[in-house]
Amino acid sequence: MAEPEQRLLMLIDDEPAQSRLITALAAREGWRTLVVDDAEKAIATLGTRQGMQLSAIILDQWVPGDEACDLIAELKNRRPALPILMLTASTSPLLAVEAMRAGATDYLVKPVAPDRLMQALRNSTHSETPRDELTPLTEKMPADLDFDAMVGTAPTFRDALAKAAKAARGHGTVLIEGESGTGKEMLVRAMHGASPRAKTAFRMINIAGVSASSLESLLFGHEKGAFPGAFEKQVGALQNCDGGTLVLDEVDRLPLDLQDRLIEVMTNNSVRPIGATYSYKIDVRIISASNLPLADLADAGHFRSELLDLISRTTIHLPPLRERNRDIGALTRYFLHRIGQQPGLRPLGITSDALRLFGAYDWPGNVRQLQTVLFRAAVFCEGDALTADDFPQLRELVGEIEPVARSPMRDSAGVMLYTEDGNLRPLEEIEADVIRLAIGHYRGRMTEVARRLGIGRSTLYRKLSDLGIDNAA
Repeated sequence: MAEPEQRLLMLIDDEPAQSRLITALAAREGWRTLVVDDAEKAIATLGTRQGMQLSAIILDQWVPGDEACDLIAELKNRRPALPILMLTASTSPLLAVEAMRAGATDYLVKPVAPDRLMQALRNSTHSETPRDELTPLTEKMPADLDFDAMVGTAPTFRDALAKAAKAARGHGTVLIEGESGTGKEMLVRAMHGASPRAKTAFRMINIAGVSASSLESLLFGHEKGAFPGAFEKQVGALQNCDGGTLVLDEVDRLPLDLQDRLIEVMTNNSVRPIGATYSYKIDVRIISASNLPLADLADAGHFRSELLDLISRTTIHLPPLRERNRDIGALTRYFLHRIGQQPGLRPLGITSDALRLFGAYDWPGNVRQLQTVLFRAAVFCEGDALTADDFPQLRELVGEIEPVARSPMRDSAGVMLYTEDGNLRPLEEIEADVIRLAIGHYRGRMTEVARRLGIGRSTLYRKLSDLGIDNAA
């Protein structure tokens, strides 16, 4: 009953329109918002009765980076436990790094999606669970958008990449299923880059991030005067992407009535805007992504079976990280290499005790969470390599790590040497793992794989055949 009073947000912002938007979005999560328009008022407010009731601060960074970081440091010095979120139009990784070092809890890039902001607010109030270092903070790092950047040797993962690479060359619909953070968006962009439509229109819409009242117009468009408030004609995403590709992320959140409209569009290859008496012929490739298995939703009546058939000519399942635990070592080194190239950061190694800690965690946020944890640790690391001590919150979640004998012994790269009963694995199996590891590490560049393994390409391909290893992706 008193919950709204306990969740008071201070927004430091001098833009009225932006303040109204943030206030409205925060209200959806039960927050009251106190708006102040400059740093001096913000600092003064901390000492007031309302200031003592604050649960979080959002700083809209309209001043130069150094001044914003100085303000964060001052606020953090006065109220060390108070979460501070920076909202900025800058995509500079350097600003993100400096803001975090100054004490920022999270870093949001404008225009921020409503669900992203609300998730950040939710995370900021769950301090009783040690999740601070697990907050999504790596959205400002530029993504690699090709199949070479998809690191991993787990058979299920390589099979998914092989299927995606084959589907990319066609024009049919594709459905990508997998838990949040498994790399669905990255795979979609890699597929688009490898497709015949790579240079045509491309648009990605997160269904969950758009209000139900706006979604129909966004997808299908509307005519001027089609409904109250339709002051201008709007061309929908389906029509805008004619000849190109439209990605429907979190398609499982699409309302049933709009599913019916989409079925009609895909069946007739034409779209009729709201309020129009005519339709437009379109040629759009639709790629869909879902965090949930759509077949289960269809069986429960929450998703149209006909639409599922239409959007899943090819279905790709991305496995969660806990099912490809042996990829953690290669992924960690890949992310550390990329993180080390960001402004304000430097190349770092990682110790075996840290990798053992990673192997004991189940990574509910998957690959994205692993990247985020490494990014945060790299920001504050003073040594040349990350150790288990650099991940105190992760350590608290996992607890004490038993000696390696608790699980099959492996080296730091992730190749298992022993079976569960402590005996050595067959040489053929170890050799297959080493080759898979090399293919993943050198991202499918087979000439480089052969050179690093000290064998010829023909020998490598013979071994691939003998060992039953698929390198199609």
